[in-house]
Amino acid sequence: MSRNFGKRLVSLALPAVLIAVTLIASPAAAAQAVRLQYRTGAPGATTAQAEPWLRLFNTGTTTIPLSQVKIRYYLTGTETYRFACSWAVVGCSTITGRFAPQEGGKQYLEVGFTSGSLSPGQNTSDMQLRFYRADWQSFQQSDDYSYGPNTSYADWDKVTVHVDGQLAWGTPTGTEPDPDPDPDPDPGATGELFDDFTYTSSTDARLAQRGWTVRSASGGPGVPGATWSPSAVSFPGGLLTLDSSTNGTAGGTVQTELSTAQRKFREGTYAARVRFSDAPTSGPDGEHVVQTFFTITPLRYDLDPDYGELDFEYLPNGGWGEPSNILYATSWETYRNDPWLAVNTHTEERTSFAGWHDLVIQVSGGRIKYYVDGRLFADHGGDHYPETPMWIMFNQWFIDLQGASGTRTYRQQVDYVYFSANEVVAPATVTSRVAALRTAGTAFKDTVPNP
Repeated sequence: MSRNFGKRLVSLALPAVLIAVTLIASPAAAAQAVRLQYRTGAPGATTAQAEPWLRLFNTGTTTIPLSQVKIRYYLTGTETYRFACSWAVVGCSTITGRFAPQEGGKQYLEVGFTSGSLSPGQNTSDMQLRFYRADWQSFQQSDDYSYGPNTSYADWDKVTVHVDGQLAWGTPTGTEPDPDPDPDPDPGATGELFDDFTYTSSTDARLAQRGWTVRSASGGPGVPGATWSPSAVSFPGGLLTLDSSTNGTAGGTVQTELSTAQRKFREGTYAARVRFSDAPTSGPDGEHVVQTFFTITPLRYDLDPDYGELDFEYLPNGGWGEPSNILYATSWETYRNDPWLAVNTHTEERTSFAGWHDLVIQVSGGRIKYYVDGRLFADHGGDHYPETPMWIMFNQWFIDLQGASGTRTYRQQVDYVYFSANEVVAPATVTSRVAALRTAGTAFKDTVPNP
């Protein structure tokens, strides 16, 4: 598919009545007293996304671990929403958000923290949060209990704060279950995938036995009418080799892809050693070819909120409006084909990446971190964080055709692939683990549970 980078964030405003309130803390809670201030970045009655901005104050006498704090923002309606953190002084990577249902067609957004602390007299400063409907439709927020139209910070008791399971600020509404239920009773099992790609050919029966699919089905991405050819996928010297070629016509274009058969990969660390190439192995140069290592969830319908995709994409000859070589790291929330709308974020470097590179993607705690040869290349998060299990894929395809005469073939190679579920593994540790597996004579390992 084409990539039109960027996301349009629409903020409208909402009218309502601002009510000044105070909260009297009980003596038992005096040591851990808090106060919360609120303002909105989207003050319209109907909006594409709500933007509650918050500041939490420690007005007590003891330091509060933020991991003990839960902040609740109450909504009317049962629609499915997505949470995101736009910016926060404490770091968006430390902020979590989930939606919990209440009786009577209500729900609340519960904001939590993975780390940090708040000393007496301190506050978190800005936490610029937002949420939007999963179907990207506008919604009325003026009937939400916690909403206020004020665009300047003020004490606000219609957003509650629980500290260590006890109400410490605000006046809740609706049913009030356990203030800290387990949002994920099955946080995910551990396990590793490693493959050294020691296969004889794309017809080697062990590929399917070990959970790989060599693509032959037609369709995107790439040139309409092109062929996805298993015969152009080979494994010389234990290297996954993708040889994609074109003679300038759709019928004469061959693209290549290897994918895991199971969608069972989400949080954890992905790694591969990949060889990108700037020039074809034969024929004239100049095609807009894309060489990749990525994860992906299928798009069930336009703007599917459960879609996810995490990409390394190298364009040796440019494309998508770029004149020459460029490497993208792109994290996707969703997209729509017609008319095209891409909901993603990306980081790029415009230079040659020809040759072997160690590529690592860490997915943990609401952040997606991309590394190239041990160097942090990109750090994404928010609504681009994957919500559902994904496939792991490698493919090489053509954006369009330049019409030159003669057949030209481009080659991408992969030395190994590695994944560790629910674990953040440093790039250097990945390298040492792969070396240890090879020293032990392990050509393949898969202990990641199937869905």
